[in-house]
Amino acid sequence: MRGRSDQVVVRGDGSDAGGVDPQQLWLDSDRPRKGRKPAFSRAAITAAAVALADAEGIDAVTMRRVASEVGAGVMSLYSYAPDKETLLQLMVDQVSGELSPPDPLTGDWRADLKAIAHAQRALMLRHPWLPTALFNRRWSLGPNTLAFLEHALAALRPTALDGGAKLEVFSLITGFTARLVADEIAQAALSASPERAAAEARYLAAVAADGHHPELAEALSAPVRPLTPDATFTRLLDRMVDGLDAGS
Repeated sequence: MRGRSDQVVVRGDGSDAGGVDPQQLWLDSDRPRKGRKPAFSRAAITAAAVALADAEGIDAVTMRRVASEVGAGVMSLYSYAPDKETLLQLMVDQVSGELSPPDPLTGDWRADLKAIAHAQRALMLRHPWLPTALFNRRWSLGPNTLAFLEHALAALRPTALDGGAKLEVFSLITGFTARLVADEIAQAALSASPERAAAEARYLAAVAADGHHPELAEALSAPVRPLTPDATFTRLLDRMVDGLDAGS
């Protein structure tokens, strides 16, 4: 998975958002290497952090809380992840492994892009903290993320896009999906509060009737489209992907 639709690259100095050299983070074996055999693995610590985020949200993920979940001293966790940003990098890449193996490509790049977006949406709904984790961060690409990126780039091979444009399209799809899932989660929380939902509806009705927003009034008076999350996502995704220019 990648983060914001415009900023998802490793910094030029070779460090990532968590301050760890990506080669050290992803290519070196589990740390620490010296001294006594470690009581925990990086994978186990990451899995505990993911479970905690799934159950209580991303704000619940702290180094101290994760250490408690695995029965370790908090200082020992810093041997595996020196800060929360690095831990989040590990978490994002671990759940991205659920995207593999992706569906076989059809050769229809638009259909394949849509399948990729639907797979990303399903992943984000299983891990509702994921859109928040992806926003406003710069990510290095772990092995699971790289595997899915490779699949997406292969989906775009039938196009005339150059390499940079293909990366931009993948980033666009990921950012689009993350934003819509974040909105979907927020709307679900709003619908759980009928009073708040009713207040929002009254407010929009009042604004539409005030005479100062004729375009909004006309838009709100249009026939209502299916508003289920699945239908809304599919409709907006179709609109975006079908409008992409594969020649530039």
